[in-house]
Amino acid sequence: MVSDCTPTVDKYNQELVRHGTASFPLACHSGDLSKKDVPWHWHEELEAAVVIKGSAAVTIGSKTYIIGEGDGFFVNSGALHDCRRIDQNDCIFRSVVFHPRLVGGSLESVFYQKYVLPVTENRAVEGMFLQSAIPWQKDAMEEISTSWTACAQEHVGYELTAREALGRFLDIMRRHMPAVEARPDAREVRNWERIKQMLQFIHRRYGEEISTGAIAQSASVSESECLRCFRSTIGTTPIQYLREYRVGQAVRLLGNTNARIADIAAECGFQDVSYFTKTFREMTGVTPKAYRSVIRSGGEKEL
Repeated sequence: MVSDCTPTVDKYNQELVRHGTASFPLACHSGDLSKKDVPWHWHEELEAAVVIKGSAAVTIGSKTYIIGEGDGFFVNSGALHDCRRIDQNDCIFRSVVFHPRLVGGSLESVFYQKYVLPVTENRAVEGMFLQSAIPWQKDAMEEISTSWTACAQEHVGYELTAREALGRFLDIMRRHMPAVEARPDAREVRNWERIKQMLQFIHRRYGEEISTGAIAQSASVSESECLRCFRSTIGTTPIQYLREYRVGQAVRLLGNTNARIADIAAECGFQDVSYFTKTFREMTGVTPKAYRSVIRSGGEKEL
């Protein structure tokens, strides 16, 4: 089964959706960035994807990769990441998200110790850009595609096919990933710990009135340090991120509920409906009412 890749996250920015089932913790997703970007989130599972049309900007931790058709990316367990289109053209990618135990089994098994831990415990690699022009990376992406197709088609024995492909994928990754750094950059680690705390605060309190000072206080830093941390890690200001997150939540509610637009505005932190409409149109190109109309008519609106 293939599902949409837009994540729902909890107050810690961790994705809430379980990928697959407890007995088969693997899911394949199809992302279309012409509809909406994939916002900042993280999950315990590993993720690997291939772009099949267009190009996207994928940020994993502190690094941004421009990924074109035929190339892909890998996201390690626990790494914050987002995915955005870079132009007005379509961008479609296919991803597999899987728990390490799918391949490794128990923590004591040789599979977990030899093939999983060298990847998940390599904190030098939060993620990686995969290029089809590099033979070993092309091989890795072929395994991603094999696993994705198996899950999408669900033929008899597809679980074995998908698991075997991901086992080969992790083996390729562990053999080619850079060595673990003895000591990660302390400043960068501190920045990401702070940004996680501040994003947690925003995701928990976005429906309330929030100031830069309140966001800074959530991580016990000054307002100037809060601004610097946001700019250096995710490339925006805390208030702009808050506005984008609020609009993203409004998009979800407009498409999935029958709530009045005024109520959605209030729930997402916009006390003034006119300001909500203005902000929504600035970010999406349409009014909330027009967006809901397009969704209910079965059409697609590029956001």
